[in-house]
Amino acid sequence: MSVAQQESTKQQENSRQQENARPSVTLIGLGPMGRAMAGAYLDAGYAMTLWNRSPGRADDLVARGAVLAPDAAAAVAAAELVVLSLTDYDAVFAVLAAAEAELAGKVVVNLSSDTPDRAREAARWLAERGAGHLTGGVQVPPSGIGQPESSTFYSGPVELFRRHRAALEVLTGADYRGDDPGLAQLYYQIQMDLFWTSLTAYLHATAVAEANGIPADEFLPYATSTAASMPGFLAFYAPRIAAGNHEGDVDRLTMALASIEHVLHTVEASGVDGALPRLLADTFRTAVGAGYGGSSATGLVRLFKGE
Repeated sequence: MSVAQQESTKQQENSRQQENARPSVTLIGLGPMGRAMAGAYLDAGYAMTLWNRSPGRADDLVARGAVLAPDAAAAVAAAELVVLSLTDYDAVFAVLAAAEAELAGKVVVNLSSDTPDRAREAARWLAERGAGHLTGGVQVPPSGIGQPESSTFYSGPVELFRRHRAALEVLTGADYRGDDPGLAQLYYQIQMDLFWTSLTAYLHATAVAEANGIPADEFLPYATSTAASMPGFLAFYAPRIAAGNHEGDVDRLTMALASIEHVLHTVEASGVDGALPRLLADTFRTAVGAGYGGSSATGLVRLFKGE
């Protein structure tokens, strides 16, 4: 063998060793969130295997060095760490069932959204097949992936979380909530409860503003000011709720009912759908009828819990 051939062989071997030394991950699901995650792993130098029901979504990622598996089973077989970014757990179970023979020894990081009970179900199902499961609840939109200040809730076996934490933190910061696989989804869903309710309230108020000739950009600083005041209210009320103190020394549900009724009348007079404030008025009215009228608005916590 010539010196040139020896050098070429050595370079090829070095290249293979470097490739084998790269951390690897499989990602299944290439919606906007999955594509952002795949991009973050490629940016971090991971060897990536992808699979998606619509393979065309992977073209630009394959051009960057990812490998597109022919099916879900091949994708799962390609790496120990398998990240799922799917619509819900129905999709999760459909994909995993197709790859069942390859699951033993794998760690499935399930970043799909569903209920805490479904996360527990998935963890049990995978354990029966020799695989580990970490539940994740991503707290940011796709634009937040790859940003260290972003965060994702995780729950499941702590040893799996510790083993793969570096890979998880390629995507976002990691907020571990405990061994119960349902906890990450619980924390995620209560965040979504707050988010969607708040965003809907803003959109409804904006509709009322526009119906009265106030454009959204003119209303914006006032909406922002109200939203910015909320952390102070939360910080004031949280310890009182935790202590079971719903005393009406600062606010009362009777006052809240009168206020939301004024909102409802304004909304209806503006020709805007009043279903949202009407729901609040009905809720407050029920609470007052149940004897909470002299309590703080935090008494609604007890009403919602059926106490």
